[in-house]
Amino acid sequence: MPVSSAHAGGNLPCILHKADAQALQQGEANERLADEARHFCRDRILERQLEMKLVDVEVYFDRSKLVFYFTAPSRIDFRDLVKDLVREYRARIELRQIGVRHETQMVGAVGNCGMVCCCRRYLQKFVPVTTRMAKEQNLFLNPAKISGICGRLLCCLSYEQENYDHFHRSCPRLGKKYQTTRGVMKVLRANIFRNSLSVLAENGDMLELTLEDWQALSPHRPEAPPGPAPVRQAPQASGEGLLCVFAAPDTLEQVDLIGAEEETPQASGALFAAREPGGSPERETGSGRSRKKGRRKPQRPASG
Repeated sequence: MPVSSAHAGGNLPCILHKADAQALQQGEANERLADEARHFCRDRILERQLEMKLVDVEVYFDRSKLVFYFTAPSRIDFRDLVKDLVREYRARIELRQIGVRHETQMVGAVGNCGMVCCCRRYLQKFVPVTTRMAKEQNLFLNPAKISGICGRLLCCLSYEQENYDHFHRSCPRLGKKYQTTRGVMKVLRANIFRNSLSVLAENGDMLELTLEDWQALSPHRPEAPPGPAPVRQAPQASGEGLLCVFAAPDTLEQVDLIGAEEETPQASGALFAAREPGGSPERETGSGRSRKKGRRKPQRPASG
């Protein structure tokens, strides 16, 4: 199937050929293997009493690698679990910790609107959603109303946020008084659907003006004495990242090195990294500090 010029520069997956009967048979066998690996891993988790929840298992088409997705409330030691999986399937094993939003995306659920969750249907990336979006959209700050199945804020709050941002940039600040050609007016409310403002005039009358009518009054804030400059606080570091462990049959014994030096391995074939949500794993040195070349201090000539 030819690729159009409009999508030639896009991020398209590489298609080798149309799936034949042998490829379809291999895909069905991989699905059975994934289901078997899911039950085997859950049994090992219960046997070793690990505080983790297995979400899904992904098997590569050539069975060279198996990826186990799980959630956990905190960091746990699952080196023995990795060894069990490598010995059982004799392939590269990856245990990847995911968040609650990705768990809902994999499993799927029905949202408050009665439709299947957007993350399950078509969302590929999660955008940050804040409580400020709910406030600007005049929604009731009830966690049961603005939270999804995953317990986080609804992803759909960000769908119309661009329109709200554009509207609020054109609006004056609510609750503030402005000097206009018709006297001092106080802004009470803003209505994005009517593209209007509700203001209170000096004589006590409440008026509803469109944004065009409001700009025609040449509003401006009364000059206030300059106050102290706001102090900018440095952003605080986020919590612990998500874990990701790799192991292979030829490096199975080296998995014991994981966690020996601040949970950062030096052996090849095994990786223990802290993965930030939405980011890539960061490699660290054995001491947890970056190596820097020190400068030699010039030696003073001997006196005398």
